[in-house]
Amino acid sequence: MSTVSASPAPLDLTSPPQVQNVGRSTHGVRSGEDVFRLPELWSLHLYAYEAELEVDGVLHVVTPGTVSLVPPACLIRYRYRGPSTHLYAHLRGDPVPPGSSAPGGRLEVLMRPGAELPAITDLMTSALAAAATRPARTRADLWTALLRLDDRPCSSDARPARDHVAAAMSYIESRLPEPVTIPEVAAHVGISANHLARVVGAELGETPVAYIRRRRIDHARRLLTGSTMSIPAIAASVGFSDLQAFNKACRAVTGSSPRVLRSSGG
Repeated sequence: MSTVSASPAPLDLTSPPQVQNVGRSTHGVRSGEDVFRLPELWSLHLYAYEAELEVDGVLHVVTPGTVSLVPPACLIRYRYRGPSTHLYAHLRGDPVPPGSSAPGGRLEVLMRPGAELPAITDLMTSALAAAATRPARTRADLWTALLRLDDRPCSSDARPARDHVAAAMSYIESRLPEPVTIPEVAAHVGISANHLARVVGAELGETPVAYIRRRRIDHARRLLTGSTMSIPAIAASVGFSDLQAFNKACRAVTGSSPRVLRSSGG
């Protein structure tokens, strides 16, 4: 088994790919391994866990916040470390013709979106929410997510501070519904909490605590306007165990209470 990076997966993004299905799936419950092929479909995944992904014998290390795009007909093998939940989409599309400069040529089997992760997460979540009633929206959201992945900065061009921020964002994004502390995030990134605060402030213009709060409220706003979930249930689903704290955070980020956001449509 090789651990050398696989060749880029050149999905042609000149036009939006057809969406065969999209969903949220949990694996690793009854078995720690899945092996399969998708003979005609590209497989797009956004991960919230750690695992091993083997594609045609090439090993990739999956971590929270990474994205994979596997071409059709590849032999795919997952090795899980326990219950593992991801967003996924199965797509029909053409490969980039040899020698073409069509968009999509920078897509790879495994990608780290970095600062693009929140946008990619929102787009794939929106695509899933729209699948049953607005398939055109689903197709547009997934196309946009792929184009943003294709446009992401090369990791070799990123400054070290930006690398730290991207790693912190990936870790936070994968754990929004859970209690997250700044020392925990800093330890995952490999820097001190004070240094994390400095680099996040320089790159994002806000503190790590403010970033976590804003991303939680971003998710809550979509649920408030796009679902019939109760406000306490929404608060809990985005990491607020206390309803008063949720109301306060919502007002601080949006200027409105959860009830006003729901009644006004966002």
